[in-house]
Parts: sequence; C-alpha cells; structure tokens
Amino acid sequence: MIHFSDKTVLITGSTDGLGKALAKRLALKGAIVLLHGRDEQKGQRVLDEIVSSTGNKNISYFNSDLASLQSVRDLASMVSEHHPSLNILVNNAGINYSSEERLLSAEGYELCFAVNYLAPFLLSHLLLPLLQHKSNSQIINVASGSQFDIDFENVMLEADYSDRRAYAQSKLALIMLTFTMAGQLKDSSVKVNTLHPETRMDTKMVLDKYGEAQSSVEDGVDNILSLMEQAEIHHLTGAYLDKNEQAPARSQAYDIIARDKLYRLSKTLVKY
Repeated sequence: MIHFSDKTVLITGSTDGLGKALAKRLALKGAIVLLHGRDEQKGQRVLDEIVSSTGNKNISYFNSDLASLQSVRDLASMVSEHHPSLNILVNNAGINYSSEERLLSAEGYELCFAVNYLAPFLLSHLLLPLLQHKSNSQIINVASGSQFDIDFENVMLEADYSDRRAYAQSKLALIMLTFTMAGQLKDSSVKVNTLHPETRMDTKMVLDKYGEAQSSVEDGVDNILSLMEQAEIHHLTGAYLDKNEQAPARSQAYDIIARDKLYRLSKTLVKY
C-alpha cells in the first residue's frame, strides 16, 4: 500500500468532478495536494472545503486556463516556484463540449485537442524536472475508452468536424503521448501511465452532455488510486488501463511511426 503523507500531488481540473473527489481522498490520506482550476473564486471555495472536511492544511490552489498554452506555462512556473519537487502529476482536466461549431483555443487550435492533449503534453514536459527529483514519481493521464484515429492531414478537424470525433481524437493522442513518454523515461524513476477511469461518471460534464450517468466519481477515484499503487509497487509504466485492468487501446496507439509523428507535431505546436 502507498503512503501519501510525504507525497506532493498536482491534479489538473480538481475543482469539480473526478479531480475534486480525487483531491479529497488524497487529502484524507495526508498528501500535499495542489489543486488546479480556471475560476479563482471557485478554486478558493474548493480549497477551503477540502481543508475543512479533511483537516489537511497542506492544500494549495493554482489558477490557469488550459485553453491557453501561455497559461499552461504560467501554471508550471507557479508550481515550480512553490514546490521544488513533485511526486505525482495527474493530467485530469478535460472538456467534452457539444457543439456543431468547431471551437478554438487561444492559439487557434481545435479546443478539445488543445485542452485535452496539448496542455498536458506541455505541462508534463515543463514539470518533468520536478518529477525527476523524486524516486517512484508518476504521471497519470486520464484518458477515455472513446478513441478515434488521428488524421495527420486534418488534425485540427477543419474538415469532417464533429464534437465526438474531436473528443475521441484528443484522448487517443493522450494515450499515444503516454506510450511515447514511458519509452523515453524507461531508465528514469518516472512512471507514465494512462487510464479510462470509469464510464460516464456522475460529473457535471457527463450530466450536461448525456443527461444521466453510468458510474460514480468515487469508482473512478478507486481506479486511479489503484493505478498509482501498481505504478509504485510493481513499477508499472507505459500501460493503458480500462478502469482497473490493463487493456488494449486503439491500434494507432501502438504505431511507432504515428506516435513519433504526433510527438514531433506536438513539440512544434506548443513551441517546446
């Protein structure tokens, strides 16, 4: 069993839903929890709520809009300024909007691809030095069972756009990033894994989009904590889990050429 009392954990998108529930559970376990959101007032309310309900005062909040790559850079700088090391980064923040119109990020990229993929790509790389200061550190990418192949001639979906395709493509990209970074870091202490935590949890995003849920955020939290334990105790890395079991992702995720192409494109897009 993992002991969290000395661990610093950053969870993106942790003022609501799965991220908030995970933050509470980790706070109860004594972790130093770094919350993230894009609404300063809401973030402070959630911080106060978690401190009050858990008695853990080692909670802090960082404000950043992941639809802006500059804001992602600012987030990394703020975290680095206050915390010289990091045990676990959970890239949980994401969007799944319903729109017939293609929405764009601050840099003009398709919004799901920007928030769900490019933001964690950049944040993970910027915070890697902090993670490398610790043994058995982890990056956990919250993906989805909904996955769609990336068409490298149409990454931003200027043609054949659909909101479902946008979301599913961004989540496959995140899985591909996981496999790539795990390979790059195989000789380091950093483990990189990804999971589909649960199907249609009772989050605001799911309820707004589908009107009903199929599972709870607590189920999703259980599966994330299980993955954290597997990564630390069994040195698991480069894995995709469907809930709490290793499973195959979409076949493009195992295409080394496609993964390399995506990685090089991503570096160009985020100017890293």
